[in-house]
Amino acid sequence: MKIATWNINGVRARIENLRTWLDQASPDVVCLQELKSEEAAFPADALEGSGYNLAIHGQKGFNGVAILSKRPLEDVTVGLPGDKDDTQARYVEAAVSTDTGVVRVASIYLPNGNPVDSDKFPYKLAWMDRLIAHARKLLALEEPLVLAGDYNVIPTPMDAKHPEKWENDALFQPESRARLRELEALGLTDAVRTGYPGEDIYTFWDYQGGAWQKNNGIRIDHLLLSAQATDRLVGVGIDKDVRAWEKPSDHVPVWVELAD
Repeated sequence: MKIATWNINGVRARIENLRTWLDQASPDVVCLQELKSEEAAFPADALEGSGYNLAIHGQKGFNGVAILSKRPLEDVTVGLPGDKDDTQARYVEAAVSTDTGVVRVASIYLPNGNPVDSDKFPYKLAWMDRLIAHARKLLALEEPLVLAGDYNVIPTPMDAKHPEKWENDALFQPESRARLRELEALGLTDAVRTGYPGEDIYTFWDYQGGAWQKNNGIRIDHLLLSAQATDRLVGVGIDKDVRAWEKPSDHVPVWVELAD
């Protein structure tokens, strides 16, 4: 079972890239972020015949997350629990039934948090606290669980080409990184790093300053796996070549493969 995450950076603008990649990579489940589209405006018709079921939590102009699955999606949760006043579309979760049981998957678009001296940074940290609390409840189900998405957190200096340039950025603040470690400490595995334990690997390259050409990237797209999912982990990949396509997202697809 191949499960991927991709910050598409505007699903309508990248729909042809999405269709091409789906045809080439053939993932069973895809978690998309930054749709920049309401559910009604999501280009579902362009995916007709692709065989994917959809769970969408959209928002006009920015944010927005979705799950695409070749199998039916059940027990769908729209929005991250813990704050009924939070209207930003950043979380959707669903159960995917397989021949060997259910796999629970979440698509996460964690807040950026910049600038650090604004109210956006406390919102980011509070959102992460809610994610930790919700993940604790999900882990109690003892199911294969994949928390996939754009976390907007650079975990370690290894995960940036030039970590010193990110010292004042919300993505690399000690508080952000500490909360990511707290989340993982619940019993979640950073699947991508297990597949590339000592390598300088990135999932995001800015559009500015020739970042892609210079490989000036950061790793902020993560798939965190419960113990039950980690036991079934057989493959990890980063489809870096997608960044070189015409009209690309600044992120690339990242995926794991779980044994049936």
